[in-house]
Amino acid sequence: MTSTAGSREPTGAATRGPERPGRILRFGRAERLVHRATGWLMLLCLLTAACLYLGPLAQLVGRRHLVATVHEWSGVLLPLPSLLGLLSPAFRADLRRLNRFAGYDRQWLRAARRRVATPDARPAGKFNAGQKIYAGWIAGAVLVMMFTGLLMWFTGLLPLISRTSAIFIHDCLAWAVALVLIGHMRKAYEDPEARLGMRTGRVDSAWAVRHHSEWLEEDGGPRRRGTGG
Repeated sequence: MTSTAGSREPTGAATRGPERPGRILRFGRAERLVHRATGWLMLLCLLTAACLYLGPLAQLVGRRHLVATVHEWSGVLLPLPSLLGLLSPAFRADLRRLNRFAGYDRQWLRAARRRVATPDARPAGKFNAGQKIYAGWIAGAVLVMMFTGLLMWFTGLLPLISRTSAIFIHDCLAWAVALVLIGHMRKAYEDPEARLGMRTGRVDSAWAVRHHSEWLEEDGGPRRRGTGG
């Protein structure tokens, strides 16, 4: 199954379901699976970290060695879904979009700072500027946390960096990641259509016009479902 940069219907019978007029393809199966697997691994990391870090939870759950093992391996495996996703042309195209900051992204940020919510003031491609910043930050945070976690796991791996320093950085960044993820989930909760797009792959065309107007102009525009296009 292949698709172009989020704008073509995948071939084959995958991701098929009831079609409704006015809905367009936003994410193929690869993008959705990567997002889902990464989300579950991240949640597992945070939950096991809380059980290790917070005394009342540690006493409630017990089995500290098992919890620590699950935490370590879920952290090591966290980049794996994205690495497997690189096999998909559609996922690679989405990464290029996330790494490209256009002029309309700066306009989006200015409008966000002024709390202007009109579509003309907040133009966005397939991903808005906030989503691009979030993706870049969380990717960097995951790499740093995995690095410091390995230093804690394999004591003496880098003698110049003490285990105490690695623990301090790891713990501080873990709190930051938890707060950022809460904000991410809060924004997703406020936008049911965005959640539907990540769950089913398709979104309402009117929603796309309002929130991602520049996306409709990229690569000839996403393909509309139910209109014969």
